[in-house]
Amino acid sequence: MTTTYQLGLLHIVYTLINVDGRIDEREINSLQKIQEEEEIDSSLFREFSRSIVGADKNEIYRRGVELLNACNEEERLCAFVHLFRLAESDASISLDEVRHLLMATKGVKIDFEDVIMSAHLAAVQLGGSRNSAAA
Repeated sequence: MTTTYQLGLLHIVYTLINVDGRIDEREINSLQKIQEEEEIDSSLFREFSRSIVGADKNEIYRRGVELLNACNEEERLCAFVHLFRLAESDASISLDEVRHLLMATKGVKIDFEDVIMSAHLAAVQLGGSRNSAAA
């Protein structure tokens, strides 16, 4: 995946984590998993972290949408599968998180139904690979 994708994902992840007014440890763990899965190196993460210091949440969101819109459809869908999984990570999806996801999917022209279907398929595939690894 591209640096543009990785930065766009980080921007939107940041806004999603903060949308419900609380940051759960499971969300932090999910962010670390995203970094590993998407091979986001620590220097890029530090660059992102510095870029958002003092920035308005709306500007961070707009920048994330702008970056993701520069990506191909597969990358955008992949980003939103991560976001959906992140929203689920704290054991419930708040109404604010749902609104944020819906608004963001419209901003990058991804169908929310496609996100849900892809997230469920990814979960089944992960579950299947875990089960076969345990056998």
